[in-house]
Amino acid sequence: MEAKKIPEVILNSGKKMPVIGLGTASIPLPSHEALTSILIDAFEVGYRHFDTASLYESEESLGKAVAKALELGLINSREELFITSKLWSTDAHPDLVVPALKTSLQKLGLEYVDLYLIHWPVRLKPEAKGYHNILKENVLPSFDMKGIWEAMEECYRLGLAKSIGVSNFGIKKLSQLLENATIPPAVNQVEMSPAWQQGKLKEFCKQKGIHVSAWSPLGAYKSAHGTNAVMESPILKEIACERQKSMAQIALRWIYEQGAIAIVKSFNKERMKQNLDIFDWELSQEESQKFSQIPQRRMYRGITFVSENGPYKTLEELWD
Repeated sequence: MEAKKIPEVILNSGKKMPVIGLGTASIPLPSHEALTSILIDAFEVGYRHFDTASLYESEESLGKAVAKALELGLINSREELFITSKLWSTDAHPDLVVPALKTSLQKLGLEYVDLYLIHWPVRLKPEAKGYHNILKENVLPSFDMKGIWEAMEECYRLGLAKSIGVSNFGIKKLSQLLENATIPPAVNQVEMSPAWQQGKLKEFCKQKGIHVSAWSPLGAYKSAHGTNAVMESPILKEIACERQKSMAQIALRWIYEQGAIAIVKSFNKERMKQNLDIFDWELSQEESQKFSQIPQRRMYRGITFVSENGPYKTLEELWD
């Protein structure tokens, strides 16, 4: 079976990034063996861009899947892949960034990642690892953006990350970062879907040469923190019926036409295939305009990062 070729964008680092990546965050996470097997399915159907993070605890399984894909001849070399990982908030300190990336690389069994992101503009107590420790009382008062970004730049200079970027940064924080950055962020990975379209942020990033990557482009449907605003949208349903496409395909095609990169998570092989089948057709102007009628609401509010003792006292400050 021939794998589908996925279009790529060229980042400000000069590196090419496939416009669809497979997300590996899942609560609960399948066993290492099960996840490795799922990721092999993804290689088979054509995925070459994989999104992981220290927090997700999926780096080891992804590393094993990469080794297996090479062994099986599903890929010819590491260079065919685009692997993203992220700095977790417990390591959001200038002295901890390079060691954190080295730990991720060890788990992945790789010499470099293609993209390394600051997961959140937040610092948590070093011992507060894992999802269960994302609590207000673990948020530390300061986030040394300048120092942390300098350490991210060091990751790039050392060749441990081919591109560097951020995640969950609003316009104000990006502006702050750009004031001091020697190397600008290549990517800002944020929640973006037809139900949270990120118009202003997308425009700002475009002006600054930063690519937007969309997490939960389908609204994390049927997951604990998810929303049905995308996959049960009457507007998307109507377009999908008319075009004889799945609702996920309509949503992902819209993300692609917005110039964003979609990080989509499905562990079902058939749906993985469907989610890649969005490049040989397009939405009409009339269909695209209908997206402006979809009610807008942020799915993940990030309330646990808002704290009297932390740097953000309100949700507005967190998302600025």
